[in-house]
Amino acid sequence: MREHGGNLDLAQQRFGGRAEDWIDLSTGINRLPYPVGEVSARAWSALPSRAEIEALHQAAQHAYRTNALIVAMGGAQAVIQLLPQLGPPGRARILAPTYNEYAGVLSTAGWDVQEASELNALAGADVAIVVNPNNPDGRCFAPMDLLALLPRVGHLVIDESFADAVPQLSLASEADRPGLLILRSFGKFYGLAGLRLGFAIGHSADITRLAAMSGPWPVSGAAIAIGCRALRDDAWAKATSARLVRDCVRLDEMAQVQGWRLVGGAPLFRLYETPDALAAQETLARSQIWSRVFARKPTWLRLGLPGSEAEWTRLAEILAR
Repeated sequence: MREHGGNLDLAQQRFGGRAEDWIDLSTGINRLPYPVGEVSARAWSALPSRAEIEALHQAAQHAYRTNALIVAMGGAQAVIQLLPQLGPPGRARILAPTYNEYAGVLSTAGWDVQEASELNALAGADVAIVVNPNNPDGRCFAPMDLLALLPRVGHLVIDESFADAVPQLSLASEADRPGLLILRSFGKFYGLAGLRLGFAIGHSADITRLAAMSGPWPVSGAAIAIGCRALRDDAWAKATSARLVRDCVRLDEMAQVQGWRLVGGAPLFRLYETPDALAAQETLARSQIWSRVFARKPTWLRLGLPGSEAEWTRLAEILAR
């Protein structure tokens, strides 16, 4: 497995404790998740119907403010796994540094994968990939700048897994353009990563092909029931977005006291420049708070946002020591 956050089993092996003792800030997953409420027995026991899956698609269209076609899958990662099959192996260019699964999946499938540091360098690719906002540094790109790139590539894949709280960055409303494919993650913003739900939004040719490859039951009945409920809860989404903005400021202020410099971030995570990220990670881990470090960037430390006030207090006390 490639390097990722969420590897709490590694933290437990090194520093002990039960999973429930830890505050896992190594991911960009909302630690105050959507209140799922009750899920019917039928959602667990019956195969999802086409009507139920279509209701989920309509709820996603509502949440992402688009009329383009949508297909639900087992997380945005499930869409990434199928990207190499959208066309014959060719040249893929990825705006980097970014989420490392793109390069791994495409190269394994025989694609020539190149990294680029600027948008213009993606031109000429058969598949160009941009994560917006970017993970892990939070770099953002204006929708019009991304659309200007579309005629210069075969496919333009925009990963908007962290865009829920910054909808002005989204190109979902333009996703019916040929060659444009948008990926959305449900689990991060709604704090329900274990549900394994995500979406691809795009032109009919691509969505029809992805739907065919994903099979007749791409997501569970429980994911459909909870997804439909959450994606139409505009009040929860608005309140959560506002809270995340406030919490980013709160965490940045705590990090500044430590002398850590903000590299960037999105409303679900922050990336800091530290004197020694491994040392900082170990200090936090000895008090059972897990963070994310990067082998290629030994001074980078990424933190998700704490959830409850008890978590915020615990982090503040550790940093104060």
